[in-house]
Amino acid sequence: MNKFIFLFIFISLLSCNKKEIDMTAYWKEFQEKNVEYKNTSQPQSFYFCDNKKDADECADLVVKKIKQATSPSVWWFEKNKEELPKVGDLAIVTDWNGDPKAIIRTKKVEIVKYKDITPEYAQLEGEGDKTLEYWKKAHWKYYQNEMKEFNEFPTEDMEIVCEHFETIW
Repeated sequence: MNKFIFLFIFISLLSCNKKEIDMTAYWKEFQEKNVEYKNTSQPQSFYFCDNKKDADECADLVVKKIKQATSPSVWWFEKNKEELPKVGDLAIVTDWNGDPKAIIRTKKVEIVKYKDITPEYAQLEGEGDKTLEYWKKAHWKYYQNEMKEFNEFPTEDMEIVCEHFETIW
């Protein structure tokens, strides 16, 4: 039995190490083809959404330059003690499995109440049918999911970080 546990841990460690190597190789390739980033440290990587289907779809939309914005809640940044994004930030977008798919650069950051999100912004985010109705339904569900373990709930007045970005690679 102990052999199997050791083998599982060993394979898991190899898999994690491979992801790090893949991410580093992806970043190095980007730097080689974009020399203006030669001295830039490898940025954070992340996937969008909280499930494989949506994360993979969003990564594909970023690659196709359809998805040009994302909308985490200010609540999330506060709970996780993370800094808000800033203009010029870079990030590597991955699929659900952590495979790098694109590099984005933040162009604009606005804090907007949920109730004040516009149809134009929903279109820019590029998900679903790109309507405000779709955006509100999908994001309300997402915010509910991220808050439920804290027994908190989204509100129409909650602040959303509207991060506009461009796909640069």
